[in-house]
Amino acid sequence: MENNKNPKTSKTSKAKKKFNSFSLAKKIIVTIWVLFFCAVLGIFGIFWATSNGWLGEIPNVRDLENPDIYVSSEIISSDGVLLDRFEAERRTPVDYKDLPPHLVDALLAKEDVRFFDHSGVDIKAAARAITSGGESGGGSTITQQLAKQLYTKDPSSNKVKRVLQKLKEWVTSVQLEKLYTKEEIIAMYFNKFDFIYNAKGIESASKVYFNKTTKELNLDEAATLVSMFQNPVAYNPVKYPEVSKKQRNLVLKQMMKYNKISQAEGEAAQNAPLVTDKQDIMKHDESHSAYFKSALRKEITEWMAEYEKETGKSYNLEKDGLKIYVTLDSRMQNLAEEAVKKQLKVLQDQFFGEQRGRSLAPFYNISAAKRTQIFKQAMARTDLYKKMKAEGKSDAEIETVFNTPRDSVQFFTWNGIQYKKNKTLMDSIEYHKHILQAGLMSMDPKDGTIKAWVGGIDWNYFKFDHVKQARRQVGSTFKPFVYATAINQLGLTPCHTVSNERIPGKWSPRNANGKYGGSQDLRTALAYSTNIVAARLIMQTGTEPVIQMTRDLGVESPIVKDPTIALGSADLSLYEMVGAMSAFANGGIYIKPQLILRIEDKQGKVIKDYTPKTREVVNENVAYTMIDLMKGVVDRGSGARLRNRYGLTAEIAGKTGTTNENSDGWFMGLTPNLVTGVWVGAEDRFAHFASTATGQGANTALPIWAYYMQGVYKEGGKFGVTAGDKFEKPKDIEKHWDCSNTYGFHQYDQIYDPGPIIEGSGSESVGENYEVPDEEGQ
Repeated sequence: MENNKNPKTSKTSKAKKKFNSFSLAKKIIVTIWVLFFCAVLGIFGIFWATSNGWLGEIPNVRDLENPDIYVSSEIISSDGVLLDRFEAERRTPVDYKDLPPHLVDALLAKEDVRFFDHSGVDIKAAARAITSGGESGGGSTITQQLAKQLYTKDPSSNKVKRVLQKLKEWVTSVQLEKLYTKEEIIAMYFNKFDFIYNAKGIESASKVYFNKTTKELNLDEAATLVSMFQNPVAYNPVKYPEVSKKQRNLVLKQMMKYNKISQAEGEAAQNAPLVTDKQDIMKHDESHSAYFKSALRKEITEWMAEYEKETGKSYNLEKDGLKIYVTLDSRMQNLAEEAVKKQLKVLQDQFFGEQRGRSLAPFYNISAAKRTQIFKQAMARTDLYKKMKAEGKSDAEIETVFNTPRDSVQFFTWNGIQYKKNKTLMDSIEYHKHILQAGLMSMDPKDGTIKAWVGGIDWNYFKFDHVKQARRQVGSTFKPFVYATAINQLGLTPCHTVSNERIPGKWSPRNANGKYGGSQDLRTALAYSTNIVAARLIMQTGTEPVIQMTRDLGVESPIVKDPTIALGSADLSLYEMVGAMSAFANGGIYIKPQLILRIEDKQGKVIKDYTPKTREVVNENVAYTMIDLMKGVVDRGSGARLRNRYGLTAEIAGKTGTTNENSDGWFMGLTPNLVTGVWVGAEDRFAHFASTATGQGANTALPIWAYYMQGVYKEGGKFGVTAGDKFEKPKDIEKHWDCSNTYGFHQYDQIYDPGPIIEGSGSESVGENYEVPDEEGQ
């Protein structure tokens, strides 16, 4: 058979086929490389876009450098004690060196065995997790989990959104690895995790679940806590001990697998019973210092706003690690808190006894409708009411909730929290309206530093500061300002006499003891807080000079231009009163009360150094004359129980005060190196003791001052305050007084009979019979 094929043509065809095959292969290779580079560029682009925030906000470098578990600002007392922190969350961080090795090994074995070999993202583990659908374990590293804890507040259930969150966590993980050592990351991971039951961080968790410090955890306890990282609720050793034990043993098994512990150690730990020792962590905000912290935050926030305007630099209290050195002395603060507690426990029992069975309790002189209105107003101030209102609930629906009995309702008592069954939230409101409040502030009059600040009895229940935030009628504690104005303006001396006859006309105040006639010298009149004398003095000086005197003494609260202020109608703060009175103990020089000594940044650089603001208000002669008059209050007048009941022998000047219907009880006590003011009353002015004998400031507030000073004097010179301190007496001042033609205090007192020294009350009206008939009982 004849072959018709052309050899040349065949050869050409083969060459073409070979060329086509080569071209196809080349195209495939090029395509693969293009796809590969596109994928690389795409991945790079995604990460670049993520790191630059194009796919959603991520932490900036400053946030990464300042995770809030480490850089909360610290409040340090004048005696070097860490009082509190400004932090986003309450926790006690521990350093890596304080973590027991078996705790770290348990974490590595359970969560990230190659932790020390990767740079934040474990590609091998991630690939394994993706290909197995998560069945062979998660792909997240410890660093990624830390990034999630720190910056992913709410993990999304949407798959696409969760992928984006994961990308952000990967980027953040790499950045964290650049900024921190591996050891620091492990410590942050342990410190950040929320183990529930207020156990935020490993130190708190060790306390809550095992009543130990982190250092004291044994192997099986460490494994138990590490097992909770997967789910602190489902694997909780208190709620589900059997499930928790099973998870603990899985951690121990992993530790044996990776040779973190021996087989014998692991089996012994697995066979150990799961024993917990549940503890409750008290919130720091339940302490009295929370009131001081609230006032401190406000003052620092105002300073930071001014600082940013001046420098352009801003600070964050929760993140920038400031060290705030305050004037408070932790020892004196404790003495103040104990004094308040000691007195109010007694007063509270008396008040409950007085109110028992009364239909209008704890109020007087109001209608039943007004009583109901007060409770409803209190309800409207609660967080629950505001939340339900925001949800669109009607008042009727909300009131139903507040009036429905519950299985457990919380009540404050001086013997600890009580949980009562079948009580309503309105029952709780009514009960807490019976609770008496108190405020105490103590400061050094020489430099203005505040040594103690008790703004209330329990921040958890009563978030209102009675030192600086509250303004209450001051009663007869205002009278020294009237006397000081008269002495400064008119040149009066302690021996100057003033008529005690009733004042005719529209304003005719009364004396508490109902006695009138004759004259009294200033020493006697202030000692027994005679209203007529105070009224006549403000008539001589005029109202405006008295108000100006208070302004010069640091009082900023509004004061009505009316002569009734002489008897205490003005609403002032305890903070203002202590600052003003301190000028008399400081030779007439007012120093603004000072809460902060200095502020340092996290590197220890001083960024704010406080210096006291001072001004001379009166000369030293006028100032000492006021001290002399107020010493009479303690030695013979309304404050005499400091001597005869509480045994205080130190040189003390003071003034008691009580307002309308005993709503407010005051005592201002001055010593050469410490001035302290105390206020006692209920949240509502309608709630008070019925009798003046019980409700007067000499009976409610003065004992707190006495208990506090007993503690201060007992410590001797630790605080620079001793019972032997003497007020600095100006040279030859007694010659200036020239009392030769009048009775001296002791002589006059022998012929003047003030009658029973009973502290009276004042009226908020300014009508014909307005009075704050003071005073003042022994």
